Amino acid sequence: MSFLRREIRSLGPILLAGAAMVSHAVPCPAADWSDTLLGYRFGTQYREPANDSDIAKSIVTVQHVSGYTYGTNFFNLDLLLSDSADPAADGGGGAAEAYFVYRHGLSLGALLGAPLKLGPVRDLGMTAGLDLNTKNDAFGSRKRKFAIGPTLHFDVADVLNVSLLYQTERNRNGIVGTEVRFRDTYDLNIVWNIPFNVGLPARWKGFVDYIGAKGKDGFGQSTEPETLIETAVLLDIGAIAARKGVLYGGVGYQYWRNKFGNPPSAGTTASVPQLAVEAHF
Repeated sequence: MSFLRREIRSLGPILLAGAAMVSHAVPCPAADWSDTLLGYRFGTQYREPANDSDIAKSIVTVQHVSGYTYGTNFFNLDLLLSDSADPAADGGGGAAEAYFVYRHGLSLGALLGAPLKLGPVRDLGMTAGLDLNTKNDAFGSRKRKFAIGPTLHFDVADVLNVSLLYQTERNRNGIVGTEVRFRDTYDLNIVWNIPFNVGLPARWKGFVDYIGAKGKDGFGQSTEPETLIETAVLLDIGAIAARKGVLYGGVGYQYWRNKFGNPPSAGTTASVPQLAVEAHF
């Protein structure tokens, strides 16, 4: 865990700078609503590029989403702890990674004071944010990604959003010791969180990212379009004890093709059943 403390500290100045930029660019009134969760996922068939082994990972998530008059804020921090099949660079067991995502969604309908409904679309918005990561394996990733673009909000219960984002990314290739500036590209992003009932309240949630090729990587190799799907079906277990909306549990699934833009080769495709729990506050 000492690695995680060091790496989270290394992200600290960047997170603070990002928060400062957001606070200057976006009004910060009190939230009209909010949801904070502590989550845990586990699977045994994760993959990493250039590694043909199945990898077991425990993923601890801290997530916060809130809404105010003109839009939403979304923060997510994943701490990903691998077994020894994905080794740390110093040989001290499995690798650890911290991955942070921030997105701000702005409602154009709210800004104009009138709904922008069109057929199944209930509003049009703009989404902007950043991804940051750090990992202590031999590659030593230090991802710095910015994304911005329009979002369609569909008229379904809770959330179904489709965004087309322009993205720019920098990273580090520790194997060859170089910083990489990828070619700017696009990210087709779909996010959903849809309630249903199977005797207990339940939710089907997840996201899809389809990211275009982004030029050459740190090895001089051409990248390929990348597909990532994360989804889960979660039962409201807390409802059994009259604590609705507090504790969820269920199963999830991850599919990742051409991981990080790598062309098909060892470890670039993952198909991972997952167990998942979430506690909401």
